[in-house]
Amino acid sequence: MIGLCLGLSGVVWAQLAVADFTLAWNHTIEKVRWEEDYRVSEQGLVLGEARVKGNGAGMEIPEHARLENGSWHYQRQVPPLQPLKLGRTPQAGDYQLCFDGRCRAMSYWLGPPTARQPTVELWSCGLS
Repeated sequence: MIGLCLGLSGVVWAQLAVADFTLAWNHTIEKVRWEEDYRVSEQGLVLGEARVKGNGAGMEIPEHARLENGSWHYQRQVPPLQPLKLGRTPQAGDYQLCFDGRCRAMSYWLGPPTARQPTVELWSCGLS
């Protein structure tokens, strides 16, 4: 069975038995929520729909996006990500992973973001 691994440079810090999840965060300057839906596959993390609550500095809404329930919904065509690299610092706040109807800060599995470890990677992996 495959699932989601969190760590860095192939070193697993946490494993989650999920087939799909939403990655959510607040933009560091504009404080606007972003969400991206991913499916875990053998090839990597497949990006599905993305949503953003508004635009601002460095946050242009794609032309093909549609406004629905207060968020702009859109899809980008990118190959599966293996790994997905994220910057994670105390100043930026934490990402949330949402699955099974619940969202939790990444710190639930990894501890709080730290300046000495400013990066985390997510990838599909075999669960042990």
